[in-house]
Amino acid sequence: MKRSIIKLDNVWKIYRMGHVEVNALQGLNLDIKEGEFVALMGPSGSGKSTAVNMIGCLDVPTKGKVFLEQHDISKLSESELAQIRGRKIGFIFQQFNLVPTLAAIENVMLPMIFQGIPEEARLKKAKELLELVELEDRMRHRPSELSGGQQQRVAIARSLANNPEVILADEPTGNLDSKTGANVLDFLDKLHSEEKKTIIMVTHDANLAKAAERTEFLKDGKIVRTSNNRRSG
Repeated sequence: MKRSIIKLDNVWKIYRMGHVEVNALQGLNLDIKEGEFVALMGPSGSGKSTAVNMIGCLDVPTKGKVFLEQHDISKLSESELAQIRGRKIGFIFQQFNLVPTLAAIENVMLPMIFQGIPEEARLKKAKELLELVELEDRMRHRPSELSGGQQQRVAIARSLANNPEVILADEPTGNLDSKTGANVLDFLDKLHSEEKKTIIMVTHDANLAKAAERTEFLKDGKIVRTSNNRRSG
């Protein structure tokens, strides 16, 4: 039986705005196994962004527990969370979040700096990753010199820099046309099927979610429905 890689156990996140409390998450339970491809869907205000913050160890819950590989991260400090994030989770964002002044290869090398990897090893790994996403001829280009699809492929390469077990993709095709978005989805599928990565994709697009093995539907800060998707091949 596959082990849980990320588990949210009765997670609440309560934000206080003046005298008002906002319950962004209300007892969220989610169990993601090693090597799964899971889509997370929900309308605006459903708690998707807050759930991403919990899954990605970007925030800690008000109540409940978050487990990463059986370790409870709910009580860790920000510096401890940052170290875990850097090693275990690769992030792909809708806005790409590339550093505009750095070339593609430098953007991919960046996460490795924070893990203390020597420069020669960083350079070698970054080149390999840019070849993987078919951008070896764009290594020295800055983000402004790349198309949206190319920038997102640099972001995918960067997410793999520290060989994380989990890829967390937050609306990864949101800023791309449908053809380019399909190409990015193909890369995610390849990472799942060939590299055996655990993929968690947040999307509002039901067609996109069909690429995942299962879809979790979020409403009012909790899972209200699970759909197991049939996958061909």
